[in-house]
Amino acid sequence: MSIREWPELERPREKLLARGCGALSDAELIAVLLGSGLPGKDAIALGRELLAAAGHLGALLADPHSAALRLRGIGPAKRARLIAALELARRSLSEQLAQRPALGNPRDSGDYLSAQLRHLPYEVFGCLFLDNRHRVLAFEELFRGTIDGASVHPREVVRACLRHNASAVIFAHNHPSGVAEPSAADRAITRELKEALQLIGVRVLDHLVIGQGTPTSMAALGWI
Repeated sequence: MSIREWPELERPREKLLARGCGALSDAELIAVLLGSGLPGKDAIALGRELLAAAGHLGALLADPHSAALRLRGIGPAKRARLIAALELARRSLSEQLAQRPALGNPRDSGDYLSAQLRHLPYEVFGCLFLDNRHRVLAFEELFRGTIDGASVHPREVVRACLRHNASAVIFAHNHPSGVAEPSAADRAITRELKEALQLIGVRVLDHLVIGQGTPTSMAALGWI
């Protein structure tokens, strides 16, 4: 039986409109984006297959070259819809963050920074630039690769702070392994950056390590 033959309020699109997004499973939401399935496989079954192939939702939506998005039945149009959905979510988080009067705790920025970095298969070091009232000025990806003294250059961070006229910063980097545990190198480069930025009057408010689950805040651990 195809989805068109289901009772109306059990169809994903109609259920979403009648009961809201919270009433739908991940596979049903994916089905709404896909629009259709394959002969013998409805859009919800295809959504479940995509989730199983990717391992988790973030991995499915984040990488346009993901093997999961190359499954039979996922052509360029469906793949583009899935990738666009994640980008819209990121842009929405960015707008919400920029509209807040100020950042008050790690959770204020954690969701946004996680959306920017968690899905990446390589390590990225980024910086959230803030004014003197802790309002967001910009986010910028500064370095890629293993986070240590060889890859993160304090002079480049200083230059970026001056370019954005920042008064404070929140650093963030991802661990592709999914383990959000700061390493000794993470702590060492944070100290080095903090000392460099003190010379130009820029405060380091936090350094978030992004893995699966809740980001780890170095400030909350007393390491800033």
